[in-house]
Amino acid sequence: MMTAARVPRCPGNVRVIMWAFFPSNGHPTLRLWMTGPSPEHLPLFPTQAIGSLPRPQLVRDLLGQRQTLPQQEWRARLDDCVRFAIQLQQQAGLDIISDGEWRRTQYIHEFLSRAGGFRRCRRYQHQGQSRLGLVVVERMQTATPVFVEDAQFLVDNARAVTKATLPSPFLIAVRYWQPEYSAAAYPTCEHFLEHLAEILAREAQALETTGVQIIQLDDPALAYFCDRRLTSGQAIHDERLQRDWDIGRDLGHAIDAINCVCAGLEVETHLHCCHSVSKRHSDVQGNYQPILPRLTALQVDQLNLEFAYPDTGDVADLKHVPEHFRVGMGVVDVRKERLPSVAEIADLAQRGLVHLAPERIALNPDCGFAPDAGEPPTLDEAYTKLCRLVAAARQLRAELAA
Repeated sequence: MMTAARVPRCPGNVRVIMWAFFPSNGHPTLRLWMTGPSPEHLPLFPTQAIGSLPRPQLVRDLLGQRQTLPQQEWRARLDDCVRFAIQLQQQAGLDIISDGEWRRTQYIHEFLSRAGGFRRCRRYQHQGQSRLGLVVVERMQTATPVFVEDAQFLVDNARAVTKATLPSPFLIAVRYWQPEYSAAAYPTCEHFLEHLAEILAREAQALETTGVQIIQLDDPALAYFCDRRLTSGQAIHDERLQRDWDIGRDLGHAIDAINCVCAGLEVETHLHCCHSVSKRHSDVQGNYQPILPRLTALQVDQLNLEFAYPDTGDVADLKHVPEHFRVGMGVVDVRKERLPSVAEIADLAQRGLVHLAPERIALNPDCGFAPDAGEPPTLDEAYTKLCRLVAAARQLRAELAA
């Protein structure tokens, strides 16, 4: 059993956290560590990773050897790689970092594979290719948290503010529940969504005990309501998205599920709402105006949105953001290979100040660089873009201080 005793935050930019562990022998042990600045002590325009970094071939090979290498050796090798991902973000100067999601083959599938109940049995078309997709066919059974060890390693090895990411319950529900395969386990998509919210709420609570400072839910499915082609019933390149997208009927369920996951958390919470990334393209398009005014009941601290890639968010959308949210502005395109200049990044962020106070704006790439381990961006490309993101934030701070 484990209980946690939080030590009050120290003055300035250092936070001390102490945990009391009660192992099976009954003797309590204490753990003490110090992290870098807490979220409330970050500078204006804090810079953050959304989540994933491109995996070099070494990491892809290791992920493929999970079942063939001795587990202790496999974990030790991957630990070394994740330390490098952490150092890369810190070297770039980011204020908020992740573990690069280098322990995951894909940002959703890693959770599904560990939760159980999913099988590849539904064939669909995506960008002109036939794929065999996962669907839920049995009730999920999760005895232990999925990502706690990953988050603990990040906290133990980082000097910056740390972020752990989870897939949103609504995203999983609408992508992986199909009546012909799933109804025996979950009679309706709403039943599936409720169970997902319960499981992910326990996961978020477990993540909080590691000392991670931000928990982010990733939900590109909310952007489906922004795509006028989908909401009008038109066919697009992803057959999985052909369904009745009724924002009045469905968005409330999504918000309730997200609120369930975040309920009671003391750490900062983010919702990342992008337009999906696949092979340097987005799955959907459309600005955020259809959803932003409807998010007033959503109980998170920050919305991380994208504005750099064409046909995603428009900076004018920011005037529709409810007042209780901060916004992570996506000002660096992760899909195109082209490297934006520092001036271009700063100019896009500057336009956000027309609608939001500087205290409400963070800066980030549009999305993770590699939600799937096989995505084409290179690590050098990502590093250069992150360095320029940090330089743009410093330029904006200097201009405001002048």
